[in-house]
Amino acid sequence: MAENGLTAQDHAAIEKLCDARQKISDQLSQVIVGQNEVIDELLISLFSRGHCLLEGVPGLAKTLMISTLARALDLSFSRIQFTPDLMPADITGTEVIQEDRATGARDYRFLEGPLFANIVLADEINRTPPKTQAALLESMQERQVTVGRVRHPMADPFFVLATQNPIEQEGTYPLPEAQQDRFMFKIYVEYPSFDEEFEVARRTTSVSTDNIQPALSAEDIIEVQRIVREVPASEHIMRLAVSIVRQTRVGSPGVPDFINDTLQWGAGPRAVQFLIMGAKARALLCGRPHVTCEDIQALASPVLRHRLILRFDAQAEGATADGVIKQLVEATPTKEDELTADARFRKLFAS
Repeated sequence: MAENGLTAQDHAAIEKLCDARQKISDQLSQVIVGQNEVIDELLISLFSRGHCLLEGVPGLAKTLMISTLARALDLSFSRIQFTPDLMPADITGTEVIQEDRATGARDYRFLEGPLFANIVLADEINRTPPKTQAALLESMQERQVTVGRVRHPMADPFFVLATQNPIEQEGTYPLPEAQQDRFMFKIYVEYPSFDEEFEVARRTTSVSTDNIQPALSAEDIIEVQRIVREVPASEHIMRLAVSIVRQTRVGSPGVPDFINDTLQWGAGPRAVQFLIMGAKARALLCGRPHVTCEDIQALASPVLRHRLILRFDAQAEGATADGVIKQLVEATPTKEDELTADARFRKLFAS
């Protein structure tokens, strides 16, 4: 019999996922030191059928982390180094003329590019022109690439991880806000702590080996992605997610004064969708068959930070997207009766 919308088979899958999460962490710890929060957010995005934009300075093992994750998930991995001269065909593939030696007949054959993998690392996506960025974004949104008039479907599961360097901006093509909105999460990869960096130095300057064993197969991941959509979320949880996102829309009724003073533009409906889907995946990773307010609050920053445009004067005064999101979460009641009874939020619901 189904419980909370999930069958006994689904509950068994949840237990398997919890075990797999621990195994994945154990496998990654052979190679990666720390970065547990980053790894969790990558897994949440993967199980939600989303994509991630990672930002961090060079040398923080972003590429190694992603390639190791692909090995731990038994998925095919492809790395694309984006450069100013990279063209769309370089990543999507191209058609070539092939001759049948028996008949002499010639025909076109499509040669797949590096995009045709389960996990694709788009390294330094802001270093390539908009035309090539657009080809990548089509594969992310439509899960296909178009070459000529022919559409070629992507592998399933398909997960794009794009990185960008926040330091060097000369000769780069920053992703427009509308294109950043295609990414489910923007994840900051921070510097390690002293103890973590000490361990990195010890491991990388001596002889070391790793033995990464797959914890989940592609079929397992597709099954988890199905179960994620079936995880129940109450109307209160959805109302909370919608309330947080709608409060970012400058000038709307019920929006806090600090939002109007700090933001130039807020998040759209896609943020609500990703916030709820991510909360469902997070609940499963924590072994729960239901979503809590804590799941919504925990994912507000990675979902919203690249969807908020700050006013220039607010940036000059030191305001950050994460600071605004933290203040916004703190200003939003989590108890249902408090949320629905608040006069400011009633304006928000009526608008």
